[in-house]
Amino acid sequence: MQPSMAGMIRIVPANEASWEDLTSILGTSYAGRCHCQWFKVPGWLWRDSTQEERTAAFRAQAACGTPSADSTSGLVAYVDGEPAGWVAVEPRVAYPKLRSLRVPWTGRAEDKDDPDVWSVTCFAVRPGYRGQGLTYPLARATVDFARGRGARALEAYPMIVDPGKVVTWGELYVGARQVFEEAGFKEVSHPTPRRVVMRVDFA
Repeated sequence: MQPSMAGMIRIVPANEASWEDLTSILGTSYAGRCHCQWFKVPGWLWRDSTQEERTAAFRAQAACGTPSADSTSGLVAYVDGEPAGWVAVEPRVAYPKLRSLRVPWTGRAEDKDDPDVWSVTCFAVRPGYRGQGLTYPLARATVDFARGRGARALEAYPMIVDPGKVVTWGELYVGARQVFEEAGFKEVSHPTPRRVVMRVDFA
């Protein structure tokens, strides 16, 4: 059962949000330094890219403040009008590093270059809004967003969170399994003891 999120929630594509709102969510911690480039930067994130390069790439991908943009890289959640959360959702091919990782592919015969399969790769929730269940409506919103943009399927790679076990926020940037279960995703593989692949196939 998801926790209760107090306040009115509005979720919009990032290109309909401002850059200032998005950066206020990511802050200056890991999310603000990575800028959702972990699955995009060739090589090692911190060694093979600079902060300026990651910020510029993320800003171009999100296309904030450009409602007419053909694409964007995720969704922004507002709670009572305040920017509060972010989720990255794009075609799977937008994340080239996913090709070389074990988690998405173990036990599956998948076309890695299928542009019609989308992926949810990252959540970020602003301090002050954490622990209130904001990732649940964000995960649900990715389903309608991907389907509306022509996706054939939507995947996620969340962690299993055992009851009573403390998990640091940094580990949960991929989301928790129960968040995606509540959003209608089904488990399709269990490649590691703590990680699963979950998926929604659209008719």
